[in-house]
Amino acid sequence: MRIISGTLKGRSLLVPKNFKGRPTTDFAREGLFNVLNNLVDFHQMEVLDLFSGTGAFAIECLSRGVDSVTCVEMQALHVKFIADNFKHFNLTGGHAIKADVFKHLLQNPAKYDLIFADPPYNLDRLAELPNIIFEKQMLHEEGLFILEHPKTFHFAEHPHFLQERKYSNVHFSFFQ
Repeated sequence: MRIISGTLKGRSLLVPKNFKGRPTTDFAREGLFNVLNNLVDFHQMEVLDLFSGTGAFAIECLSRGVDSVTCVEMQALHVKFIADNFKHFNLTGGHAIKADVFKHLLQNPAKYDLIFADPPYNLDRLAELPNIIFEKQMLHEEGLFILEHPKTFHFAEHPHFLQERKYSNVHFSFFQ
């Protein structure tokens, strides 16, 4: 896994052998950030990365000038890996939290400019995520929520849906 752009461009994240997850491919992450480059100004943003896994999305954001990224991940090994990478790359704006995402969302009063969620594709409550984000009013005005999901989910009828982008088997739905 490599960082695509910013101050850490070309640097690699070494994923542990015992990593249990489905990291977003470099190809899909590059496509996502190409879209984001036209939608947001990364400087001075506050980002929430849900189901963080490797933390690649968060590190990519920090590499591009985001002020702060909070990563929420349930697996202790993943949280440690993310925190270690923040230290390794001297990223002071990154925070890794070990927590259940749904509990965190219900207990967290903070607002963000950008929220990204990459849940397990077989997660029972995956379709609930957009509703929770908007019911809790977790986005600043003009903020974006991006949900990575398999092709079996369709969000075009959601009142906050903006667009969907597809990169092979990876689908990103954008909400505002």
